[in-house]
Amino acid sequence: MADRLALVTGAAGGIGRAIAARFAAAGWRVIGWDKAPAPADFPAGGVFAQVDLADPAAVEAAAAEVRAAFPKLHALVNNAALQIAKPLLETTTAEWDAVQAVNLRAAFLVSKALFPLLRAAAQAGEGAAVINVSSVHAVATSANIAAYAASKGGLLALTRAMAIEWAPYGVRVNALLPGAVDTPMLRAGLRRGHLSAADVEAQLAELARRTVNGRVGQPAEIAAAAYFLADGSQSSFMTGQPLIVDGGATARLSTE
Repeated sequence: MADRLALVTGAAGGIGRAIAARFAAAGWRVIGWDKAPAPADFPAGGVFAQVDLADPAAVEAAAAEVRAAFPKLHALVNNAALQIAKPLLETTTAEWDAVQAVNLRAAFLVSKALFPLLRAAAQAGEGAAVINVSSVHAVATSANIAAYAASKGGLLALTRAMAIEWAPYGVRVNALLPGAVDTPMLRAGLRRGHLSAADVEAQLAELARRTVNGRVGQPAEIAAAAYFLADGSQSSFMTGQPLIVDGGATARLSTE
């Protein structure tokens, strides 16, 4: 796997860091993009760049550097996300647009800009895959998170469209839909009023009780699923599909 290259957006966050580490552990070289600085544990030998994914010019400039430095890209993980947790009626146009820009438009821009490298990897017989990190909020949601849910639903639809259009080039495109995973984003979103407990740890415990397998997920578990979707030896016959990793949360009727 020494010649395999993966690019992960949102690589400084909880799930993004775990995905970068998972690919590196399998011998892939990892490029990480994030608006935040590189985490201290970013994989050795990897390449990290601070990129504002909400800025189309910044995305194109960063992509041009990757295209100039590397002939092929074997996996693209569109993981970067912004969450605004507030009632729809209190959400401003600027907030709505900011969420869509990072969660949905960036996946379109990054994928389009790096498509030549993905196609080159596929044509070389080495396989190429795009993993769009959506969310269970794309299929079942709750109050006070409308902008995020809409963006993740759009990302799931984009995944299907990309899979259809890019199949002739040998590029597979799938979506990963995590449920409740213990990350800073999840903890920040606990304040939106959908749980009865008052403090964060109690809220996490309540959330765990509502999940079928009785616990909140860990970033490494989502990273393992992302790697499965990228590794053509495991998921070669999958494209255009959502892979839900949520501890069974969406399997349970809300009326129970």
